Amino acid sequence: MPLIKNTNAASFALRYVGRRIFKPSQPASLNEAGLFTGAPQHQNFCRINELAPTSPMPASSTPYFFPQKNRISLPETYSFEGEERSTEEFLIDTDTSALLVLVDGEIRYERYLLTGGREVNWLAMSVSKSFISALVGIAFEEGFISSLDKHISDYVPVKKGSAYDGVTIKEVLQMSSGARWNEDYNDENSEVFKMGKSALTPGAGLNRFVATMPKEHQPDTLCRYNSGDTQILGALIERTTGRTVSAYMTEKLVEPLGFESPSYWITDINGTELAFSGLNLTARDYAKFGELYRNEGQWQGKQIISKDWVKASTSIDSPVREVGSPVVAGHAIELGYGYQWWIPAGNKGDYSAVGVLNQLVYVNPEKKTTIVKLSANRKYGTSNDERTDQNIENIEFLRAIADSL
Repeated sequence: MPLIKNTNAASFALRYVGRRIFKPSQPASLNEAGLFTGAPQHQNFCRINELAPTSPMPASSTPYFFPQKNRISLPETYSFEGEERSTEEFLIDTDTSALLVLVDGEIRYERYLLTGGREVNWLAMSVSKSFISALVGIAFEEGFISSLDKHISDYVPVKKGSAYDGVTIKEVLQMSSGARWNEDYNDENSEVFKMGKSALTPGAGLNRFVATMPKEHQPDTLCRYNSGDTQILGALIERTTGRTVSAYMTEKLVEPLGFESPSYWITDINGTELAFSGLNLTARDYAKFGELYRNEGQWQGKQIISKDWVKASTSIDSPVREVGSPVVAGHAIELGYGYQWWIPAGNKGDYSAVGVLNQLVYVNPEKKTTIVKLSANRKYGTSNDERTDQNIENIEFLRAIADSL
């Protein structure tokens, strides 16, 4: 999840993104992994394929290159919490690796710092969740899924009476499954710790873990951020399409959107993709996904995802998902929630995919703008509040850029 300590990355991913690679018999604690300790991570996020097992996706056979016109300068300052703050200092302070600004489909600003680069794949963290949502939408439109009101257990085998037995696909998309969930990586009894351990355990794996998760609430009574919800959506894609997440994404997004660069997903011991956090793309290819949504699911004259799916994914349809209601690691968040997309306060029509350490694909249809910010904010998670995580500040920063255009 994007917004406070211990919300987006999975413990499995942490074991590879940290300062050492861990054997299955040596589960990493949060401090051992290096994340959320103040340790720099920009040397790791750019080379995950060297540190973890991955499932590759080739570049598109017909790559698309954004036109580059009328380059702009960023505003020197932006406003946050009643203060004018320096743009340049913010980029440095959050360990930004890439900032890409598109207006009406044209690159207007592109800058790489630290270990970032035009051909560098960067770990998406929970930005991955928004891609999974899109793939579920495509599978639904192709008839692999008959209705979002069908129980996810109608398609994915789960333990009888467990969290996802009798829960609708829509409720899972909206992080409102009612499953019990704790994302405390230092707690060996937390669900996220156990899910990470299962990813490395022979005979186990991510999908087997989520198939036995316990219930805690009635579905659709609480929007609680839960990486397990996204993981079972990945299983839904596999079970309904007969293809892996990587293969289905290659066919339905990578190829038609003209991704420029080869890319990949982190996988567990069974080769199953970490649907909740494991995607690695370049900034330009993340931007193509944002542009697809900005254009209501259409790309170069072809409808890739339905307009209705895009609208539903980026809208709030219940008080439990209104700004200030979603719960992350026990705390309410000043954002609203759609289908694996975050909706900022203010009713401006904008929305964002968000991952820990400040990964964002921000879309502002009114301003015809898509902005990608990839980062490795070393302060993230070193406290439990916005001062270090800077999630809301990142969104307000990107809003300021869009407003300046």
